[in-house]
Amino acid sequence: MLHLLRLEYTKSEQAAEPHIKDHVAFLDRYHAAGTFLVSGQTVQSEQGGLIIAAGVDRATAEKIAAEDPFVHADVGRYTITTIVPGRIRPDLADLLAPDAP
Repeated sequence: MLHLLRLEYTKSEQAAEPHIKDHVAFLDRYHAAGTFLVSGQTVQSEQGGLIIAAGVDRATAEKIAAEDPFVHADVGRYTITTIVPGRIRPDLADLLAPDAP
């Protein structure tokens, strides 16, 4: 399964600024673990950001999103969309296959 975690600011970007360092550490932790495949700010940045996560079930993706310092500080919230890939580019199959760890 893949999970698209959409972070939406609930307050201004300025309100989120004091929590950026901890948010980046959160991202780094899950990138290092291999759970987060891609993360980044949206364009326009005031909309928030997106994360693509893999190798965990939906409940775990929800728990991970709840750990984000932006969520704890009440400056952001997540919407999660879960998909089971039906078609995958051959060079990404090992990484994105439904059975991938």
